[in-house]
Amino acid sequence: MIEIRFHGRGGQGAVTAANILASAAFLEGKYVQAFPFFGVERRGAPVTAFTRIDEKPIRIKTQIYEPDIVVVLDPSLLDTVDVTAGLKEDGIVIVNTEKSKDEVLAKLKKKPAKLALVDATTIALDVLGLPITNTAILGAVAKATGVVTLEHVQKAIQDVFSGTLGEKNAKAAEEAFNKTTVYEL
Repeated sequence: MIEIRFHGRGGQGAVTAANILASAAFLEGKYVQAFPFFGVERRGAPVTAFTRIDEKPIRIKTQIYEPDIVVVLDPSLLDTVDVTAGLKEDGIVIVNTEKSKDEVLAKLKKKPAKLALVDATTIALDVLGLPITNTAILGAVAKATGVVTLEHVQKAIQDVFSGTLGEKNAKAAEEAFNKTTVYEL
């Protein structure tokens, strides 16, 4: 089973990203589970969302405490939240940031096996006109992890967002896929 934890802020779409990733994996014939965890429910407050993907039915109904993959939608969370808490030894961290690998590693409490960086905010602003990074970051997830294909991510995005909005969000995912840098550490 692959367990993924998303870290974002209210209004950034972390919950939607977790759901779209689950939908993409479902399109590939996998069993999935996606759910949020809210603390203070307000725009800008830290939000955590979770996705599980497996080849067999998923019976666990708890939060993810030892993720295989951590996805950070808001880089300011690196200063306030231990996003690597419980990360498995061979874990992957994917961060929306314009900072360098060394700058990001300096903020992580635990060194991941693989680090993927993409400036999803700039991509979202260029493609969507808004700093909502959830669909762009899913392109980075597809590239860094291989748990789902970019094509299925784009299809799942267009199932959620119809018409032009769906096309733009699918394009944001593709741009992020192409611009994500993956480091083996």
